[in-house]
Amino acid sequence: MKLYDVQKDLSPHYLLMIKQDILLTVDSIVFTIYKEKLSVLLIQRLIEPFKDMRAIPWGFVLDNETLEQAAYRELEEETKVKNTYLEQLYTFSDVDRDPRGRVISCAYMALMRHEDINAKAESDAKEVKVFSMDKLPKLWFDHKKILDYALQRLRYKLEYTNVVQYLLPKHFTLSELQQVYEIVLNEELDVRNFRKKIDKLGIVKETWERVVRGAHRPAMLYEFTTKKTVIVDVL
Repeated sequence: MKLYDVQKDLSPHYLLMIKQDILLTVDSIVFTIYKEKLSVLLIQRLIEPFKDMRAIPWGFVLDNETLEQAAYRELEEETKVKNTYLEQLYTFSDVDRDPRGRVISCAYMALMRHEDINAKAESDAKEVKVFSMDKLPKLWFDHKKILDYALQRLRYKLEYTNVVQYLLPKHFTLSELQQVYEIVLNEELDVRNFRKKIDKLGIVKETWERVVRGAHRPAMLYEFTTKKTVIVDVL
């Protein structure tokens, strides 16, 4: 469509017909592993509506920023982490999803190591803490729906990429790597087949350091061969 066609379509009469009063927000789903459970960061609302209820960290998009910039800003404000894995998840636009008016939310998924999170409640929250995904409190608006969608996406991503590295410490054992997969996927994996597949893919390498975990023999520590997100057929 040529520019003059656009200008013609945006005539004063037409604009009166499509007058909008829509707010745009970003929601940041922060997944982490805590106490051997897949967990998510939630805030406790300080004000109405739904005062004291738990919610996914969120914020309004400012006039001078893109969606991605808003997501990173909100994430840094909530976790104090500047650089982490973040991807756009989905846009939630049900007309009645927010009692305050028409609000469209673009959700983002972040993956973090629990020890890197330095959460602090901001002006609109009483508290910020992580909750196990299998013991979630009651959430406001459609945030349970958003979390269910995010969990499904995370499980898919683990099957064909190396993003699991963002949930692990820099150095880890193969048992710890497998454990994270089992936690997220909620299924038990065969040890021999898993290690054979990981070795074949070449996504991790030995550090030549060993560590003792409990009463077990010293185990080799590994690290990922690249910090970039790559496509791999893990499962």
